[in-house]
This record gives sequence, structure tokens and C-alpha cells, in this order.
Amino acid sequence: MSGWRHGSVGSQIDRATPLPFTFDGRPGSGFAGDTPASALLASGIRVLGRSFKYHRPRGLWGMGNEEPNAIFDVTEDGRTTPNVRATTVMLRRNMALRSVNTAPDAARDRTGMLDLFNRFLPGGFYYKTFMAFGWMRWEPMIRRMAGLGRLDPGHCPPADIPQFNARCDLLVIGAGAAGLAAARAAARNGREVWLVDDAPEPGGSLRWRGGDIDGGDWLEFTRDAIGAITAAGGRILSGTTIWGAFDHGLFAAWERRDGSPDRLWRIRAAETVLATGAVERPLWFANNDLPGILSAEAALHYLSLYGAVAGRRILLATGNDASYPVAAALAQAGCDVTLADVRADTPATPDGVGHLRAARLTHAHGRNSVAGAVVDGRIIETDTILVSGGYTPSVHLHCQAGGKLDWDTGSDSLIPRPGSSALRVAGAVNGSFSLARALAEGHAAGRGTGPAPRAAAGDWQFFPMRPDPDLRGRQWIDPQNDVTLKDIKLAAQEGYRSVEHLKRYTTLGMATDQGRSANFAGLATMAALTGRTIPETGTTTYRPPFSPVPLGVIGGLRRGAVFNAPKRLPLEIAHKARGAMFREYGGWLRPSVYGTDDEAVLAQQEALAARKSVGLYDASPLGKIEVIGPGAAELLDYCGYLRLSTLKPGRARYGFVLGETGIVHDDGVVFRLSENRFVVSASSSHAASVRMILEEARQDVFDPAKSFIHDVTAGFATLTVTGPKSRDLLIAANLPEALYDDAKLPHMSVTETFWNGHSLRVARVSFTGDRSYEVTVPARHAPALYSALEAARQEVSGRWIGMEAVMILRAEKGFILVGKDTDGLTMPHDLGWQASREKRKDEYLGRRSLFTAEARRTDRRQLVGLEIDGVTPLPTGAHLVPLEGQRRSLGFVTSSYFSPILGRPIALALVEGGRNRIGTELGVFHLGKIGRVRICDSCAFDPTWERLHA
Repeated sequence: MSGWRHGSVGSQIDRATPLPFTFDGRPGSGFAGDTPASALLASGIRVLGRSFKYHRPRGLWGMGNEEPNAIFDVTEDGRTTPNVRATTVMLRRNMALRSVNTAPDAARDRTGMLDLFNRFLPGGFYYKTFMAFGWMRWEPMIRRMAGLGRLDPGHCPPADIPQFNARCDLLVIGAGAAGLAAARAAARNGREVWLVDDAPEPGGSLRWRGGDIDGGDWLEFTRDAIGAITAAGGRILSGTTIWGAFDHGLFAAWERRDGSPDRLWRIRAAETVLATGAVERPLWFANNDLPGILSAEAALHYLSLYGAVAGRRILLATGNDASYPVAAALAQAGCDVTLADVRADTPATPDGVGHLRAARLTHAHGRNSVAGAVVDGRIIETDTILVSGGYTPSVHLHCQAGGKLDWDTGSDSLIPRPGSSALRVAGAVNGSFSLARALAEGHAAGRGTGPAPRAAAGDWQFFPMRPDPDLRGRQWIDPQNDVTLKDIKLAAQEGYRSVEHLKRYTTLGMATDQGRSANFAGLATMAALTGRTIPETGTTTYRPPFSPVPLGVIGGLRRGAVFNAPKRLPLEIAHKARGAMFREYGGWLRPSVYGTDDEAVLAQQEALAARKSVGLYDASPLGKIEVIGPGAAELLDYCGYLRLSTLKPGRARYGFVLGETGIVHDDGVVFRLSENRFVVSASSSHAASVRMILEEARQDVFDPAKSFIHDVTAGFATLTVTGPKSRDLLIAANLPEALYDDAKLPHMSVTETFWNGHSLRVARVSFTGDRSYEVTVPARHAPALYSALEAARQEVSGRWIGMEAVMILRAEKGFILVGKDTDGLTMPHDLGWQASREKRKDEYLGRRSLFTAEARRTDRRQLVGLEIDGVTPLPTGAHLVPLEGQRRSLGFVTSSYFSPILGRPIALALVEGGRNRIGTELGVFHLGKIGRVRICDSCAFDPTWERLHA
């Protein structure tokens, strides 16, 4: 226990407000303003966790999202949140902190004995070892050992996190010196600036390093920048992490609020400045993972902000100028500090600091904590080792936005390549570590006018520090995942020299810090081992999130009734008044049946009534996607399996939308209302995705100025009238005469007219196989249409029918539901639609995939009908199997109902080579029982299609 609390230093804590807490059951105390990390450091507790593989003791290393070791399960008010980073949350009263991946606790972890077997558990051992005796033998044990924190089954965080969309002129990410200068410059020019930073207050490293700007204290400069931002109508979001950069300039931000629900922001800005700073690298020497080895920058951070001092006898090993103010501050705080610099030519020795020049740290002594060090063969008595191996710019968001990196020798780092992303960069993220350069670059990035803010000139000098493959002892590259330099050498020997292969073979950079403390060392080591430069070796791919984000933040308010809340019909109240029973169909709440009797019985009665007389049902959820413009026909030709440019105005055509793989994505009817205006009637469950397919093709394949797409599904209501008396019902409803004149409105045609002073569209299409009319009006006029059709229904003895009856009617005709009667392999010719595949020569979406060897197989699963003896329908999902020989699945039942008009069960199925099997028998296997079925045509009712015109 070597850390301690300074009596007077610590600008962020309130010593008048002590906060009790516990760590692994032991009591501790901090102050308001502390983080768990600073409170534990000040209390002298060194072992805060265990590494993932070997369970070696781990202590505090960093001060932010780069911290790989201090991760706790945090319990407050009886609720536990797992895997909380101790450096990124504020300490609260009576917090219970529990180390993860330990048993029973961090100090006494029983599984620490695994480190004794380290020679048998090198990098990649799991790819070899656990193949022996079968993976299933090892999996249960591995799963019990895997993971870090433990979920609390009783903790269900409230779905109370609101989500907001915002726009601004300039988004500045990072509120350090460069970010403040950029925001201040832009705000002074009248621009609306949003300044976002994950620290609780603006200032970045100025908060612990200090600095004079324009002749005054940095706080004056910060207050001036904040004033300019607010005066120009901007906003400052502190405690907010920009965790993802997405297409079209979208940034996602998680705002943490103490005492109030957090918030998720989706921010789009005209311009963006990236000023995210840099992370200090470790040094690499034998036993460099011992608790008590910290980042030098972090030690200064904890001292200045919290008065938490890392140790009493401190060795600071470095190769750059940034460490000298750290040594001076610690010495002034009363520590015995020895500064070991690998360079012979160094800055002046700070007061009160022992100084070793051209000195290299090679070894750390100790078991569960630092007890000494070896510098150039000389033993140094120390209880704490601070290290600085240089700085790695935080380029994650630049790379997520599509940016590339260049090697900068001066800063010994990879920095953003100018112009490779839409973000402008400034400050340490650009390899500019001095205050003067950061201010100048920030001012320029904010397009400031006049002179930039001034600070003392002078750049930090760096000596390139790298892991030494020739140094004896275990050098830890990734402390959380227990990746050593030896593991990287093994990966190189076994051919895993690509950085992506190295990452997966060794798990380098796959810890919760996402490689912030490990990736550079791993890349540098692989480069040295393979005789390449770091740029030639490359980097791994940066992906969102930038740091871990709670799933509740992304989910927002979506839970329970509002999790994918079903869409509602304009006429829901009217249907409820008629006694409708509602279910969800394709994301819409729709009537399943009408009445209070058994649902299956009612569905049979409704289906029979529709066949004998007339049925009415609400088809409002059918997609109504308008495609307009001179390029509309060309766009629909490309996105459809059937050509639509040949469709005449006033006519309709059934067809499919395919994916690039040739798989059926949706089916539906397209209406051509005029030369340059179409309506795509997609299925209710696929309307949104069909619109996206159309929009993607419009923007990426064609001239987007020649066509426009509008999804107006929610703006209109559609009532379908179906059955042999459907025309009589339209006449009784006193609708325009042209609608029930077969010469003017034949099957597969559409017309637009007016009724009662508003627009009316009627399409002569059928989903039941009977004469049918889809009557569409603006949603606000739906009650009037409902009333007219309801009065007419009573005159002709018709019946309202729900979706369960509609499902029976469409199955009798062999009409499919995509996703029910198709699967993820079904192509149009599997459904009997092969003409377009054989005749179309122009390009369309999915065309190439329809001619692959897989698509040409003669034993593909094809849609057929099934006949059975008896009165019990087949179970949907039952497998079809050979009657003789080895039992295997030849397909499965997709739809199955009892047909009231036929008086027998009907079914549809996907069967291997189904059309060639028509007339033959197969077995049907379900829950251990086998029956017999006959393969038949998919259309079971009215195969001559006479009722379409009845």
C-alpha cells in the first residue's frame, strides 16, 4: 500500500464531503469529486483486478478509457452494473465495488495459479488445444471461466434514456486546448458550435498541467471560449462521449448526467473538428505488468485533480520531455523521485529530483506490487514506477469516418492523413503535443480570423521507445488479455504477420480498452520481427463504439409496449366497435377475427362467407410507395424481377423484389398511374425495406434527379372488398359507376377518381382469388368510406373478415407470403416464375445470382401443394421425408389450414425438386410421428381462375 492523499492538492475534490465505499468488501473512503480510481489510489490499494488468461494481479494504469485493469462490478441501492471502468465514473456514497474475474477477490484470487502453467498456454493455444477430444467437451468449462463481470438478474435498468437529433454549424470533438481554440474561433465568427468532451469539465490536459494563454491563466481562456460559444447559440456537452462516426456526417454521442437519465445524441454538423488528444504509451521491460506501474501522465492527473499520490519512492522512466513537469510536481508534493531518461541530451533536472541520463529500465521486482527496479543493471529501491513511452494520437473517429493514417517521425506516431476524411484535426491527435502548436492548429481548424492564441513556444522532444525482443523476461504488451512479446514472436513464426491475423491469433487489442495501451507496441514489435516499418505493417480496423456504451443508451425508450411498437390502423376504433380481436401482422395491429367465439371457428366462418358472398377487410398496411419522375420506370425495371416499363398507365402487375443474391425479398403489385408515376404496393412487413432498396438504387445506380420516392403508406387507408358479390357491394355503396364496369376496370387495373369531394383510388387486384377491389382514400376520409361500405355490406349480407380468414383464402389459391412460404434460399423460379429469368437480357437486381450453379440446381426446394387424407391440417414446419430409405428432410410445410369451401385440409410446402414430384407421395415427419402426403399443384381452389370475374 503506497498511494496516499496529499493534504492540500486536488482541485476537483470537496474534502468537506467524505464518501464511504467498499472494495471487495473492505471499507474505504473518498471525497465528493473523486472517481473510484482516484479514491483507491489515495487509499493505497494496489491490486484492483486480475488479468483475463493467467489471472495475474493488476493495478491502476491510466486515467480514462485507456484503463485496462481497474474494471469493477458496481452495486448501488441493491442493483449491480457490471464492467464499470473505475476511471470514467464518479464515486458516490456507499458504492460497493467488486473486482471482476476474481475468486474470491482481487487480492486472494485462487485462479492465480494458472500463471504457473503459462508456458503451456501461449498465444493461439486455444486454436490447437481444444480441438482434441472434441470442442463440446471443453466448451462448458471455457464458458464458465470466460467473461469479466457478472450480470445481476434482478437489475433491469429503466428504459428512460431519451434520444435526440441535432444539427450545428461546427462540431468540435474534444475540449482541450486545441478544441477550445477551434470552438472559440468559430463562435467569434458567429457560427453555432457544439463542443463535446468526455471529461466533466472543459480544459483537457490543461486541467492538470496548467498553462498560460495570451498572458493569462488557462482558466480565463476557457471561460472566454465558453462565453463565445454560448453567445453564438452553441452548446457545450461535458461528460459526453462521441462514440461513433457514421455515414453522411452522423456522430453518436452518449451524455452522462448525474441524477438524471443519460441521453443519446445523433449530431450532424456542416463541419467537424477532431481534437481528441492522445494517450500515453507504456514502456516494455520484464514484469512491466506489476501493480504500482502507472502512466506518468495519469499520475500527474490524479495528483493535480484529486490529491491522490501514486507512491512515495517513485521511479519515472521516460524518453520524452513531457515527463519532466510530472517529476517536478511529484517532488514538490513530497515524493522521493528518480527520473531515468534513456536520452543523454535532456532538459534541465527539475528541483528535488534525482536524474539518471542515458538510463534504461529493464526489470521490475515484486510479487503483487512493485518492490524495486533495475536500471542499467543497477537496483533502484522504489515502490512505484511511472513510465512514458510516448503518445499515441486518438485517431479512432477519423478512421471510422474513412480517414487514413500517415507516419510522423517528429511525434513518433501515426497521425491523420490530411484530406482523407471530412474531419479537420488539431492538437495532439495531429501529433502536435506542445500547447502553442495545439492552440495554433485549433484556431486554424475553427477558421479563425486574426492571430491565434499565444502560449510559450517549444515542442516536446521524443526518443522512439520500442519493445526489445532481445530483453530477457516476460514483457507484457496487452496487460488485460495477457499478451506478451513472446506471443507476438510466436505469431510471426507461425505466419500470422498481418495485423488482423495477429489480433485474432493472440487477442492483442481485443480487451475492453480496445488496444489503446497495447496496439502500438504490438504493431511495432511485429514490424521489428518482420523487417518492416510500422506504416508497412499497418493498423487494425477502427470500428464503433469508441468506448463501451451501455445497451440501454442505444436502446433508449424502446422497451415493452414501445419496443418496435406496432403500427395502428386509421380505423382501429371502428374495428374494435365491431368486436375485432387484434393481433400483430407484419408490424401492424390488425383484426384477426371479428367476434368473441373461438378464433379458429370464427376464421373458418369468415372465410366461407367471403367465398359465398362478400368479405371486407382492412388492407391499409399494404405498402404505398410512390415512385415519380422521368427515371421512375428505369428504376423499377432495375429493382424488379419483372419489367415494369412496359406496363401501361392504369394497369397493375404482380412481381418480386430480389436481393443481390437473387433471393426473393418481397412480392407485391405495382400500379402505373401515369407515364411517370408508379405506386409500389409492397407487403405490409417489407414496405420499409423495399423503400430502402429503391432508394439505394436511386442514389447509387441512377441519376437521383430523375426519380423521387415517397412512402405514403401511413397517409392512406385501404379497404378490400372480395367475393362473388363484391361488385354488388360497390354499387350499393354508391361509388362511381366506372369502378364496377368491367370494361373500364378489368382485372389488374387501377383508376383514380373523386368521391364525396376527395380523391379515391380503386385497384382491381386479388389476394383471395375472387373478384376483389382495393379501395383507397386519404386516411382522414377513412371513416366516411368505412360507413359507406358498412351500410352496403348489410344490404348484400356480406361480412367483415380478419387476417386469419384472409390467410385461409390466399392459401387456397396458392398465393404466398414472403418469409412464410419462402426462406432465405428461395428464388423466383422456385415459385414457378422462371420466364423473366429466361427472357430478360437487361440488368436487374439479383440477375447474376440467378444463373449460378447453385441457382441452376434441379433439386432446389420448390413451392408445391400438399393433399392429405382426413380432416386434421398438417403442422406448419413439419418435415417432408422419403417413405423409404434413410430419413432426411426433403423440405417442410410452410402454410397449413382447413379449407371450409373445399371441406378438407390444404397445405403449401417447399420440397426438393417439388414440381417433378407432383402426383407422388412423401412422408411427413413431426414430433416423432410419420404420416403420408401427396404432392400436388399449389392452387387448390378454382384452378381455372373463373372466380376472378364472377
